[in-house]
Formats: sequence, C-alpha cells, structure tokens
Amino acid sequence: MSNRTLSIDDRLYDYLCDVSVNESELLRQLREETAQLEYSVMQISPEQGQFMSLLIKLMGAKRAIEIGTFTGYSSISVASAMPEDGKLICCDISPQWTDVAEKYWALAGLDKNIELYSQPAELTLQMLLDDGAEKTFDFIFIDADKQNYIKYYEMALRLLRKGGLIAVDNTLWSGAVADPENIEPGTRAIRRFNDLIKQDERVSTSLVTIGDGLTLILKEFD
Repeated sequence: MSNRTLSIDDRLYDYLCDVSVNESELLRQLREETAQLEYSVMQISPEQGQFMSLLIKLMGAKRAIEIGTFTGYSSISVASAMPEDGKLICCDISPQWTDVAEKYWALAGLDKNIELYSQPAELTLQMLLDDGAEKTFDFIFIDADKQNYIKYYEMALRLLRKGGLIAVDNTLWSGAVADPENIEPGTRAIRRFNDLIKQDERVSTSLVTIGDGLTLILKEFD
C-alpha cells in the first residue's frame, strides 16, 4: 500500500506496459520509425496514448484539436477513439515530421477524419475563432512550444465547450520544474503555466503522472 504515487523503475514500467497497454501493430510501427528520428523523445508513450484514447471514449468526443502533432502517434490515439464522423484538427509547422504522420493516418484509415494545418498554431486557433467555432470543441491536446503554452491555453478555453477537456503534455518536464537551479526557458515557461493553472478558478484540474506529466483541465464555465 502507498499514500503517494509510486516511483516507476524499468522493471515496474515494463510490467505496467505488459499488463495494461494494447498497442496496435500500426502504432508500434510508427513508434519504432519515430525512434530513428532526431527529437524522437517528443513522441508520447504508448500508455499515454492509450489513456488519451480512453478519455475520448469516456467523453464521447467528436470534435478535437491537437496543438503539436510530431509524427502522429497522439493524433491516431485520439482520432481512432472518436466515432466515424469525428473530426480532429492538427496544428504543426514541421513537414518533415507531419509527412510521417500523414502516411500513418492513411494507413489507419483516418485521413478523412484528420485535417492538418501547416502553420503556427496561433493562426489556426484564431482562424477557428473567427469562423465561429467558439465553444464547439470537446477535447484539445497541447503539446507544442512551451513558451506559448499560456497563449494556447487561453485560446483553447475559448474554443472548448463547457465540460470539455484540455490535456497539456510535459508539465513535469522530466523533473526539471522541481529543480530551482534550472532556469532554462522551457522549464521556466512550464513553471509559469503550472502556477497559472493552479490559481485558475474557471477550471478543475489534475496533473497526472503519466509520461512526462499530463495536466487535465475541465472547463467549468459557459
């Protein structure tokens, strides 16, 4: 028994994956291909992908946004859990990575459900707001440049319906956020974001110790 979150060593992590993760062959292939790329550490873990799929199914989400797509593991996890008429909008600026994502979307039969915007996410979010999409999305995943997390969060809140969910990745930042001597820009940006969320009375939150830290934010207001 424990009254705090367990530390996960390699043996326990392997056991966790063995007994709880049902990764498809396609996602396994994508994960292995991504592992050969520079910045492969940006890919979410298989247990996080499965957790996000479960959230989508629990919510019955049909409209979602992903800010930061990389090679597509998280987008497949989200889109494959939505109904046939579900729609996922992906925001990324790196064709070298999204070309891989688009290949796997097609292999998964999800290319009709996913729309990619290859431009700064702020432009895409503002375009959606200008087009009248405020309060119409069920789920938004933020996993992009950390210095803009607060900006993305505020825009996401406007696009999200009441009762919708925002999931924000990397909020433990490999533990760096707890090191007062670490003043690297990304670390400081995540600390600012975490401090903001803790004090935001508009939402209910939980920082889940999965992957690199995943903060779940429930929109409480209309």
